[in-house]
Amino acid sequence: MKKTLTVAMAGASLLLAAVPAWAHHAFAAEFDAKKPVHLEGTVTKVELINPHAWIHVDAKNADGTVTSWMVEAGSPNVLLRRGFTKTSVAPGTPVVVEGYQSKDGSNRANGRDITLPNGTKLFLGSQGTGAPETK
Repeated sequence: MKKTLTVAMAGASLLLAAVPAWAHHAFAAEFDAKKPVHLEGTVTKVELINPHAWIHVDAKNADGTVTSWMVEAGSPNVLLRRGFTKTSVAPGTPVVVEGYQSKDGSNRANGRDITLPNGTKLFLGSQGTGAPETK
């Protein structure tokens, strides 16, 4: 009986450990590399949460109207190693974001990098091809 319970608990532990992996997605599943976006606007909110951080930006359109965007970034750990902190892009900070729009055409993008008012450019993506070295 103890052996059966031990095997059942081990199996349940493996299944629970796999749940975060199911929730994670590949870039190509949600975003289109053929739809680059260039956003110039003001940060309204920063969410340093796992598995991806989110930066909310009110971007100015050519006609003067404003569109709210959600920009997905890498994990908070990766961003911190690249110099991105909670105070780097506080709400109210004017920024320029380069990235790729979501496949569904909504105002969501996967951020490649963000340029701060002083000209500092921070990489927003995850580790992988094209990513700068981590510190």
